[in-house]
This record gives sequence, structure tokens and C-alpha cells, in this order.
Amino acid sequence: MNQLDLANRVAVVTGGCSGIGLAIARRMAASGATLSLWDRDAVALATAAAELGKTTRVHTAMVDVSDYPQVERAAQDTAAALGKIDILVNSAGIAGATVPTWEFPVDEWIRVHNINVHGTFFTCRAVVPFLQKNGYGRIVNIASVAGKEGNPNASAYSSSKAAVLGFTKSLGKELAKSNITVNAVTPAAVRTPIFDQVPQTHIDYMLSRIPLGRFGTVEEIASAVCWLCTEDASFTTASTLDLSGGRATY
Repeated sequence: MNQLDLANRVAVVTGGCSGIGLAIARRMAASGATLSLWDRDAVALATAAAELGKTTRVHTAMVDVSDYPQVERAAQDTAAALGKIDILVNSAGIAGATVPTWEFPVDEWIRVHNINVHGTFFTCRAVVPFLQKNGYGRIVNIASVAGKEGNPNASAYSSSKAAVLGFTKSLGKELAKSNITVNAVTPAAVRTPIFDQVPQTHIDYMLSRIPLGRFGTVEEIASAVCWLCTEDASFTTASTLDLSGGRATY
């Protein structure tokens, strides 16, 4: 594992208790960052905090990212507890139903976009003022190759991740002169608990689309995300980093 320098940085990781989010939190802890984990699962928060607390200082906030008052309160509580916020990684997300668009449940469509899109906007809206106060910041939004290509029978997930890419580019340009970078990553399929939300036929389809012939690992995604959170990534903003094993065509 290459050494990354996140010493003296305070990082918020949403969805930081499982899957890609937990892998990112682990890599950040190993790189010297102080962590604030945001999640709506109290048991998972306690478990992750106990593990990561052996390596670094860990703050937790029980928050539903689709509820702006909760997000705003979590940002304020984090800054009060840890003194500042330097980094925000938006990893909280859901897959939603796997059905044709004309059969997609309306309530489920709204739920996917509330978490994946509105949640990303809410956390950025709440955290950016703290980064501006520092005169420094790093934001990384976890999107998906589905947001570039669109997966069949996953219209809500695909469109929500496409929205994250557009939002990332807009916010990155808005903050370009503030020493705050904003980037997105687009993983192809990575074996995480989100696989439990989709049928095996869809998992097989996603694997068939990856030229490397395998799923990514959470550690591979975490290494790229954490590099984007370092001072070294100072000239990379409003961009999308492909982590798709060769699947993405643009």
C-alpha cells in the first residue's frame, strides 16, 4: 500500500460503515486523517468506530443524508467536535429496484434520487462553508459507470449517478478559485453489500461488461479516492476519474 499523507486533516465519510465507504475510512485512518463517519445505522456506526478508533480519532453522526436538517446538524456537530472539516466523501447510496422503467415504482424512484442525488447536494451544501472557512478542501463524490453508460433495468440508479457527475462538475467550477477541489469517481461493479439489493442476473450483466473480467475491490476504489483527497491532487477538479476496469468508453 502506497503511503498517502492526510495528517492533520478531518474527513467526513458518508455511508462510512460498510462497503466502499468503510474501505475509504480505513485507508484515511491509515493515512493519518481524523474521521467523522455519517450513517443511519447506529449499530454499524458503533462497530466501525470501534475498529477505526484503534488507529485514529473517530467521531460519528447518525444521519439520513436525504434529510437536510439532519445533515446540517451533523456538519455543525462534526466541526464543533473536531475543530474543522477538510474533506468530504459522499459514499452513501442505494441501488434501488431492478426493473424496466415502465414498471419502476414511483416511490422507489423518488427514494433513490433523494439519497443518491439530494443527499450529495445536501452534504455539500452543509459542508462547503466549513471548507471555505479553512481556505482548503477536498470533496469526492462516489458516482458509477452506470451514470456514464446507463444500465438496463436500473434507470433510477443510472440517472441518479449521472446527476452526481453533472453536479460535481458544476460545484467544482464554482469552487475552483477557493483551493477546494471537487471530483467524482465512477466505479464499475464492486462486490459490496449493495449487491444484496440487485438480482444475480444483473450482477452477471455488469461483470460481462468489464474488460478486465473481474469486479473491482473496495481497496482499489479507496486508494484512488484517498489520493484525490490529498494536497497532491491540487490541479484536479470538476473531473471524473474512471475506476471501471476498462468498461467506460468516455
